[in-house]
Amino acid sequence: MLDFLWGMVGSRPIEWIAVACGVLNVSLIIRRSIWNYPFGFLVVTLYFFIFWEYRLYSDALLQVYFFVIQIYGFYVWLNGRAPDGLVIVAPLGSGIFALYLGATALVWLIVASLMSTYTDAAAPYWDAAVAALSVTAQFLLSRRHLQSWYLWIAVDVLAIGLFYTRGLEPTAALYIVFLGLAIMGLIQWRRATMQTFAS
Repeated sequence: MLDFLWGMVGSRPIEWIAVACGVLNVSLIIRRSIWNYPFGFLVVTLYFFIFWEYRLYSDALLQVYFFVIQIYGFYVWLNGRAPDGLVIVAPLGSGIFALYLGATALVWLIVASLMSTYTDAAAPYWDAAVAALSVTAQFLLSRRHLQSWYLWIAVDVLAIGLFYTRGLEPTAALYIVFLGLAIMGLIQWRRATMQTFAS
């Protein structure tokens, strides 16, 4: 039992730091705090190297996208705060959300096919699904949309299985935590949206 728990926590310092920064990052996002961004920049940098080492190339390249989109997200969040300093949740219509989902499915198929054909990717379709959903989820989060949490929940469920099967137990454990945090984020942001409409 202790060996299993130790395996879930991990023994490599880079994963310890990435896990800690990831939890802090998401916890601050749930609170709609702009201070999530310093931890976000650090965690995506660390995970680029971790995923590349384990031949999860879609997820490694995804970290580059995350780094760039977080610059954009920081700007949007900085200019989208309420007087109390917390970011305001922005509305998103169901029709536009459906278009985002369709575009995500198309990107998934293209990336998975390319990774399967031209690389030695370990799990090209599974990995690409996590990557494509994460791209859309991060973009919607940067735009302050509630629907980002639905996609993060889907990402977390897929990622838990992917990373566990690839021997990345600490990262799989992190995504179990992320799943719980994403559910909390959905509840908190939905509550914030209802309070905005009520006032």
